[in-house]
Amino acid sequence: MITVLGEKIELTESTTLLELSKKFQSYFSNEIILAKVNNRLSDLSEIIYPENDCRIEFLDISNPNGYRTYQRSVVFILIYAIKLLCGEKTRVIIEHSINKNYYCEIDSVPVTPNLLRQIEKKMYEVIDQNIPIQKLSVPIDSALTIMQRFCDNDNRFKYNRNSNLNLYKLNWYYDYYYGPMLPSTAYIKKFFLHTKLNGFVVQFPLFNKPYEFEEIQPNEKVSQVFLEYSHWLKILNLQTLSSLNEIICKGKSKELIYLSEALHENKIVNIATKICESNKKIILIGGPTSSGKTTFAHRLSLQLRVNGKKPHIISIDDYFLNRDDSPLDENGEHDFERLEALNVKQLNDDLINLLNGKIVELPRYNFVSGLSEKSNRFIKLNDDDILIMEGIHGLNEKLTASIPKDYKFKIFVSALAQLNIDDHNRISTTDTRLVRRIVRDNQFRNFDAKSTINIWRTVLRGENNYIFPYQEEADMFFNSALVYEMSALKQFALPLLFDISDDNSEYTEANRLIRFMNSFLTVNTKYIPQNSILREFIGGSCFY
Repeated sequence: MITVLGEKIELTESTTLLELSKKFQSYFSNEIILAKVNNRLSDLSEIIYPENDCRIEFLDISNPNGYRTYQRSVVFILIYAIKLLCGEKTRVIIEHSINKNYYCEIDSVPVTPNLLRQIEKKMYEVIDQNIPIQKLSVPIDSALTIMQRFCDNDNRFKYNRNSNLNLYKLNWYYDYYYGPMLPSTAYIKKFFLHTKLNGFVVQFPLFNKPYEFEEIQPNEKVSQVFLEYSHWLKILNLQTLSSLNEIICKGKSKELIYLSEALHENKIVNIATKICESNKKIILIGGPTSSGKTTFAHRLSLQLRVNGKKPHIISIDDYFLNRDDSPLDENGEHDFERLEALNVKQLNDDLINLLNGKIVELPRYNFVSGLSEKSNRFIKLNDDDILIMEGIHGLNEKLTASIPKDYKFKIFVSALAQLNIDDHNRISTTDTRLVRRIVRDNQFRNFDAKSTINIWRTVLRGENNYIFPYQEEADMFFNSALVYEMSALKQFALPLLFDISDDNSEYTEANRLIRFMNSFLTVNTKYIPQNSILREFIGGSCFY
């Protein structure tokens, strides 16, 4: 029996999900672009047979997976258009994401405003032609031969042990993508291209307001972080997943781990030096969940001590209001992501007293009872003392509104840049943090992967509202991503994800993460230093 959106139907003949979706389009305010079959993501081209026993759910662009499918399809058409204009062998690189938009470069081709307009015009011509995007299952040897036509020395499938690969075809152009595509080019409604740095930005519609756009932000500070990371990867000749797997195969993973950790240490040393030069008393560390803020705070504290300072680490979470006094969201649940969940007045009063040379007893939040308690921890700021405060709202000026800016040094910490799978398939830094959190929640909070995935969308909503809008206010950025980390995390995460059965809605996300992590070879975690950011998630940290 086939169940669609809770309605049982009987088929008299085989049909595609696309044809079936037309009968349910009236349930959606946006066009259906994707499906889930038994909670597994499926292209609308998939055939459903009368004898199938399955549950089908349709998705539009307002769903995260539908949105990713829209982005992926725009990229496919973009690359096709560039190859039409510049030649089949032209290398297009999807470098990274900024606010859900993609920064891209064209290798050896200067990106001028005129070229960008030509590309955009060609893309809309392709969209108007309503060209089918075909999914083909191809024997791997044949797939390698096909892909050589479009890219020299393409070894991204070297570590793939599947007998067949799913390639997508747009007229004469073939490519490989980690996820489903739209049925045809006509499903793309809107996008914009903007020149930036040495390349350009592909701007996508808003996630929460489908097919609408907001003014694109310069994000100069964040962009600089990506450029620095990209430069470092090029020095190591480590730009894609196949390069990482090659290093692991050659037995050089220990050296790579140490190099990655040395880069982190070097950045922390530089940040500590800047803080000492600024002579500021309050260090505010902000960033989204699973960024490694706590470990970063401890490592920064050590470097400040080396410079003769006496740091005191304070968790902003200890200033939570009593649980019964915390604000509620639209579902009547306590919303701990909002600034109003914190006792901002007490925090500011304590900071003012500390800056005036007074002794202050810090609060401690009891996460079990949901009550703010006395900590019996007293501190006083002398000449060489510095406060290090970490929490998701660290960069929001409203958190410390009573304290003049001259006293504050702000640092944004997040897994901002990551190694890409290949030129056209990037690794979402949001996915990096989700895998980190799945592992940490299981290791230290007794949560299973299903529970973590279940709340993840709410967590992201809080970040988009209360964290990312303030990232450009940071004095310095720290990219906590480690180039080898997915090769370490997968051995902890995969068993947890495989434990989610396909009758759970969380299976969709679990299966997606499994598919992309399967491409990574593993590294031996014994070489990961005890002070590593990664130890905050897999255990064995020397700090706690």
